[in-house]
Amino acid sequence: MAESGEGVVYTETVVHSATPQFAADAPYQLAIVALDSGSRVTVRISGDRAEIGDRVVFVEERDGVAYYRKRT
Repeated sequence: MAESGEGVVYTETVVHSATPQFAADAPYQLAIVALDSGSRVTVRISGDRAEIGDRVVFVEERDGVAYYRKRT
């Protein structure tokens, strides 16, 4: 189970060449998020691209992958 909540993008990248399991999703953005709780998690970003320093919020968990989006 992934951690939910809000945090700040610590680092990010866009995956263009994915493993077979995620090839249909490419390109997609991955980020390491520093959560307000103090921990860091690796997440997928949905919606608009997030940049380092952007605030993000938990959206959902699918197949063990946490999805976050930029906070509006």
